[in-house]
Amino acid sequence: MSRPPFPAPTAEDIAAVSEQLSREARGVVGIAARAADGSPTVVATSPRLPDGSPFPTFYYLSHPEVVAAASRLEAVGMMVEFNEMLAEDEELRAAYARAHEQYIADRDSVGEVPELAGISAGGMPTRVKCLHALIGHALAAGPGVNPIGDLALERSGWVG
Repeated sequence: MSRPPFPAPTAEDIAAVSEQLSREARGVVGIAARAADGSPTVVATSPRLPDGSPFPTFYYLSHPEVVAAASRLEAVGMMVEFNEMLAEDEELRAAYARAHEQYIADRDSVGEVPELAGISAGGMPTRVKCLHALIGHALAAGPGVNPIGDLALERSGWVG
């Protein structure tokens, strides 16, 4: 099993994420993306939390500003538009399916959890359900990996 392309979190990272979330950060295995000021933006979370429960959301958006930006997009129903785009564009569907597979491979590089086999996040591979998860994946993986995450990030106006 390969390791993900980010270092293990420091105690300072865990404290920062806990503050961002207003609760104790659980199962963090790395900081997958940072804002320009170095603050955590996306955490990579173990696919099995310390209490033993499966957790499919490997890339978890933590930075309050980008969380709020994703929430604003969801509040105006942006998922409907993105789902229509998926229905109409075969190339977009194929790229989104590849993003789904990459997401699972990234999570499996940390640990495979049988209950999560074939499950990614955000509605992938067939629909758009959670822009927080998709933006988190886009920030962690970089541009060009998750097309819907990239679009949502662009429309959010968040630049980090």
